[in-house]
Amino acid sequence: MRCTYTTSHIKAWHNEYKTWKGGPYSLGLLGQGHKRGKLLDAGCGGGKYSLPLRMCGFDVTAIDVSLKALKIAGDRSAGRKLDITLLAANIYTMPFREARFDIIWCYGVLQHLMLNERGLAICEFHRILKEGGLLFIEVFGEGDMRYGGNEVEHNTFSRKNGIVYHYFDKNELEGLLKGFSHQIIESRKEKRFDGEVYTRHTISAVAKKL
Repeated sequence: MRCTYTTSHIKAWHNEYKTWKGGPYSLGLLGQGHKRGKLLDAGCGGGKYSLPLRMCGFDVTAIDVSLKALKIAGDRSAGRKLDITLLAANIYTMPFREARFDIIWCYGVLQHLMLNERGLAICEFHRILKEGGLLFIEVFGEGDMRYGGNEVEHNTFSRKNGIVYHYFDKNELEGLLKGFSHQIIESRKEKRFDGEVYTRHTISAVAKKL
C-alpha cells in the first residue's frame, strides 16, 4: 500500500509547532495501577504527554515526524532534567524490533493519517508491543464541532494548513483493533462560544495485545 505522508505534510506540522505553547494534559485512562515499563509516545508533538509520562516513572521513547516538535520536546525535557529518548519517525514504519514496548500511548495522532496509514500504524503497534502489552488511543469522533473541510477520503479532510483530519466512529476504531482485546469509550462535551453550543467528540480505546 502506498503511504501518503509527504514532505509537504511534514512541513505543515513543522509550521504548526512554530507557535505551539504546550500546557497541562491529563493522562486520562492510564490511571495509577499500570506497571511502569518501556513506553512509546507515538506522535509525541512537543512532549505534552511524554513529560508527564516520564514524571510518572515510565521509561519513555517518543517519536514524531516534525523536527521542530522534537526540539520543543527535547528542550522541555532537558529543562526538567527528564531523560526521554526522542526519534524522528512516523508511526506506520517504526524503527523498533518486535515486542519492544510494554505500553504505547497514541493520543490525537491516528486522526491525522489517511486510511491505509491508519491500518499500517495499528499493525506496527501490534508488532512492537510485548505480549499482553497495552495500547492507549484517543481520536476525534465524527460528531465533533471541527468536522468538515476539503474532503479527501470518507470522513477525512485536508485543512488550509495542509494537515489532514480524520473523524472516527466507534465501529471504525473497533475494526482497526483486531488482534487486541479492547474497551472503547466515547466522550461528548459541550462547549459554548459566542452564545452558541458546540460539541467536542472524542473516542478513546484501551487495547491489550493478545
